[in-house]
Amino acid sequence: MRDTTGSSPRIGVWMVGARGSVATVAVAGAAAVVAGAASPVGCVTETPPFADAPLPALADLVFGGHDVVGTPLSARARQLVDAGVLPASVLGALDTPLAAAELEIRDGSARPGESQSRTAARLAEDMAAFRDRHALEQVVVVNVSSTEPLPDPDPAFLDLAALEAGLAAGTVTLPASSLYAYAAFTAGCSYVNFTPSAGAALPALEELARLRRVPHAGRDGKTGETLVKSALAPMFTQRALRLRSWSGTNLLGGGDGATLADPAAARSKTESKQRALEDTVGHAVQGQTHIDNVPEMGEWKTAWDHISFEGFLGVRMTMQFTWQGCDSALAAPLVLDLVRLTALAARRGEAGALTALGFFFKDPAGSAEHNLTLQYETLRAWATAPAAAPAPARPDPLSGARP
Repeated sequence: MRDTTGSSPRIGVWMVGARGSVATVAVAGAAAVVAGAASPVGCVTETPPFADAPLPALADLVFGGHDVVGTPLSARARQLVDAGVLPASVLGALDTPLAAAELEIRDGSARPGESQSRTAARLAEDMAAFRDRHALEQVVVVNVSSTEPLPDPDPAFLDLAALEAGLAAGTVTLPASSLYAYAAFTAGCSYVNFTPSAGAALPALEELARLRRVPHAGRDGKTGETLVKSALAPMFTQRALRLRSWSGTNLLGGGDGATLADPAAARSKTESKQRALEDTVGHAVQGQTHIDNVPEMGEWKTAWDHISFEGFLGVRMTMQFTWQGCDSALAAPLVLDLVRLTALAARRGEAGALTALGFFFKDPAGSAEHNLTLQYETLRAWATAPAAAPAPARPDPLSGARP
């Protein structure tokens, strides 16, 4: 396992949805691994191919964030123990890390009468103050909040100057995930969107990220059914078998299930699943993905898929599989991976969408590649590449001066 003694400069991890299941398991899991109470199973960056990548240690991650709910992390951790997500044996190692992270969580609720321009400035101030308070090298903002409906198209989303003018005039409204991306870039922070929400996937925000010289990654963490699709779908094309249809049903509970019961919120997830499949095989595929909220399932999810394909002489064949897993336990180690890899990109001076991190996402920013094997090789080569010359110093991100 990689050294976790805290030998390098510290990295801030600012979670949007900081008291949710994924964030709680990420904080708890990092603390348990650092304390030697758990192994880093599930962390891609802890596997041998990444041993030589100059990544920050888990012990150097400092956690904080925004949320709109008040349940303390310690209480949320106990709920996750009762749900079978966190092992009870690690609780003793979590009291101090959870308490430290809890002290760094700020209210992300919209305030009555507050413009989005002012809200973004307040969020950015919270992120910058966190960085200054702990003398952090940098901060990576990670969106692990509830999925939101995709916004309607707006010409202001295409151009930074138009977006900022619209925000100042109150004529443009950003979805929350994009407002957090705007705040993160304004504060000079990197941004990772682990949800299907819009996040930084607006041309104006890509422009801002490059202007502020900060990287971003996303969208929609690939943890379950789509992970299987991105590994399995290339098999059909590589063996010259024609994929005819792929239909799936997803059953899930918890907060994610309740959120995705709204068809508008579920649309972004189902669209990203279908797009990943069709981009991989290179043609339209019949079938749909359905998402059903089953509250009693809690933190667990089940996906059942039915696949039909055509072989030699037009012979029809089928395949079925069932995937059952714990969403937060699948997602949390990937969040830690993404923080460490995004921090590496920032150290290298990279800006804008990190295409090399597409391995982790259903709808990867800046890339149409969905073949899991090819994505993995790209990631490994990028992470272990020789260090380049250091990037020039960045200006003070909150000074108002443009680079």
